[in-house]
Amino acid sequence: MKKPCFHINKLLSISLFLIFSLLLEAAVAAATCSNGPCKVGDQCSSSEDCGDGLYCFSCIPTFFGGSKCVRSTYTNQFKLLNNSLPFNKYAYLATHNSFAIEGEPSQTGVPRVTLNNQEDTVSQQLNNGVRAFMLDTYDFLGDVWLCHSFGGKCYNYTAFEPALNTLKEIEGFLEANTEEIVTLILEDYVQSPNGLTKVFTNAGLKKFWFPITNMPKNGEDWPRVSDMVANNQRLLVFTSNNTKEAAEGIAYQWNYMVENQYGNDGMKKGSCSNRGQSSRLDDKGKSLILMNYFPTVPLKIEACVDNSKNLLGMLQTCHGAAGNRWPNFVAVDFYKRSDGGGAFQALDTLNGELLCASQDIHSCVG
Repeated sequence: MKKPCFHINKLLSISLFLIFSLLLEAAVAAATCSNGPCKVGDQCSSSEDCGDGLYCFSCIPTFFGGSKCVRSTYTNQFKLLNNSLPFNKYAYLATHNSFAIEGEPSQTGVPRVTLNNQEDTVSQQLNNGVRAFMLDTYDFLGDVWLCHSFGGKCYNYTAFEPALNTLKEIEGFLEANTEEIVTLILEDYVQSPNGLTKVFTNAGLKKFWFPITNMPKNGEDWPRVSDMVANNQRLLVFTSNNTKEAAEGIAYQWNYMVENQYGNDGMKKGSCSNRGQSSRLDDKGKSLILMNYFPTVPLKIEACVDNSKNLLGMLQTCHGAAGNRWPNFVAVDFYKRSDGGGAFQALDTLNGELLCASQDIHSCVG
């Protein structure tokens, strides 16, 4: 007769513990933010507690006030200050494998067996301030597809979607946001003649195309952002295929940009070296700099830590390695995950350094 009583008591104790924990978390959040909406780093019980541009999140969820308000969107440097400087005098948030989105349904009828790098749709990424997208393009099923694959070939189980779908999302954003510029960096395995040109044309993106004839090849400044906007040349596209610049007018990435090593080798504290295809980071004949900061195998729980203090530290390291030049693009996995400011604070730091030699762009005002 005692055994059932034991289970009832145990369940009651657990229930009381859970209730107490939730009440305590809510009380802590309410006390912390008694003067208004919670700010970055304040403890919270739900995203409704947090101010604009924040959401309630915990790297490792706990019952005892472990969640806090973290950033979910960017500071628009052009609206805060102006867009009168060359394109390479600003910094932009990039997502690695922007298309490899968790929860995306299979479009091939075969369960997908590959890695995911993001949680938000491309449209959500754009709305939150992502302005550069790293996409892997392949010939597949008679079309150009986005795949997270290997060996230069796309398979049913590594395919995400036709590239046209994602490019139409970008076209819709550029159409609706007439002062924004988007950069695409393609890991390009498309071999079909004019395959990329066709898909960009079909997506309606050619009207936004920034021509390679206007791209500096000897380290000079890029055109001013205001001029790019006025001329409606608001889409920059770079390819890893060195034949496409002459054949299709698509810029060969390594003629214009340097980039550090990606994956685990690019996350070693105090070290920032160029990836194999790139020239040295301090090659001042290239006026754009991309800094990768994501592991070889993407894990959401690791991204939370990677996108926080460690990311800010690598900005400084790569600044030195690039001949005291700040990156123009910072590329991450699971871009919204952090313990506070995250990738958005890193972007504020970069734009602050680029625009007024400050560690935060907000210091450039006034």
